[in-house]
Amino acid sequence: MPPVSSPAMLEVTCLRRVRPWGGDPVDMDLADGRIAAVRPAGTAPIGVREFDGRGLLALPGLVNAHAHVDKSWWGLPWQSYGGAGGVEGRIRHERDQRDALGIPSVPRSADVLRQFVLHGTTAIRTHVDVDTGVGLRGIEAVEQAAAAYDGALDVQIVAFPQDGVLRRPGVIDLLRAAAARESVGWIGGLDPASIDRDPVGQIDALTALAAETGVGIDIHLHDPAELGAFQIELLVERVQRHGLAGRVNIAHGFAVAQLDAARRRDLLAAMGEAGVTMTTVAPLGGAQLPLADLDAAGVALGLGTDGIRDLWSPYGTGDVLGIAWQYARAGGLVRDDDLLRVVRLASSAAAWSVGREVHDLVEGARADIVLMDAENPLDALVRQPERALVIAGGMALHVA
Repeated sequence: MPPVSSPAMLEVTCLRRVRPWGGDPVDMDLADGRIAAVRPAGTAPIGVREFDGRGLLALPGLVNAHAHVDKSWWGLPWQSYGGAGGVEGRIRHERDQRDALGIPSVPRSADVLRQFVLHGTTAIRTHVDVDTGVGLRGIEAVEQAAAAYDGALDVQIVAFPQDGVLRRPGVIDLLRAAAARESVGWIGGLDPASIDRDPVGQIDALTALAAETGVGIDIHLHDPAELGAFQIELLVERVQRHGLAGRVNIAHGFAVAQLDAARRRDLLAAMGEAGVTMTTVAPLGGAQLPLADLDAAGVALGLGTDGIRDLWSPYGTGDVLGIAWQYARAGGLVRDDDLLRVVRLASSAAAWSVGREVHDLVEGARADIVLMDAENPLDALVRQPERALVIAGGMALHVA
């Protein structure tokens, strides 16, 4: 694979005059990739690698809980949308066209990571295609692109069987091989009923493999209403059977938003008890996952960009805060408490999705920080200002 030039990175030892979450100005000492101290502004010792925040808003680095770093044509000439619609149609079109575009490859993945960083993302859970055509090449490409950041950018991988699990012989073996790699923390799945036509078979195979290898599961589930709810119930049963509590995530999960209130309440209660989480890309044109109901049931929610400029859709910028805006706007969220909750979904409250206990602007936390010219987090959400500084693991990855 072609090499990737290392991005420009500069260690930062002190942030002066920044306003965490829009509060009073403080100075932050950074050491060994973590926030070592938070002091009143003007009291930190003078250092040679410091940055004057000039009263800018500081937020924890954004967390992209559902990405596809391997699939984008970012950096190539414009690619016109082609092929058939729907999940099956997009899968076929992607398989037909990806080799001609050099997807997956290190340069394509590097271009996507660069866009994430420019928009303030410092931690990513990315699905990477694993199938009988591409093998593990996509995982290798993403690993190499991420390695250019020397650990500053936190990139974690889901081995994703985009073309199905059971209908393509050999995929389970590929997932097992992927699960043995240090970079892979989860195996994926895709619409067990409508893609594999065997919901019990796919879910049994994935949960057994997760129990065998110790990885988690992050499954795409687009199937609607009762069909989707049935598959979620199967997952919850297997989570309890195999002891996978806290290790299973459902991406998209459109069914949850389509059930009646009583049915949804019972389903979410079972998910919360089993520690099953959800991620959404806030798709337009349908009901959004109901944040209040998820919170009440104890079901954690993360936000992600999905694919950006890929063979599924030309849309996307790589900005998780933009997805947060879309989720809030499409869900009719307007009150301050709700808007702040959505900003936290894109940052501190997404710690679980990248395996962290704490992801916030507090002493001892990893030094993942984004600065922007905004009055407060609510202003940042609705106005989407430029990211003035992006720090990941104590390293400045982007300075506007």
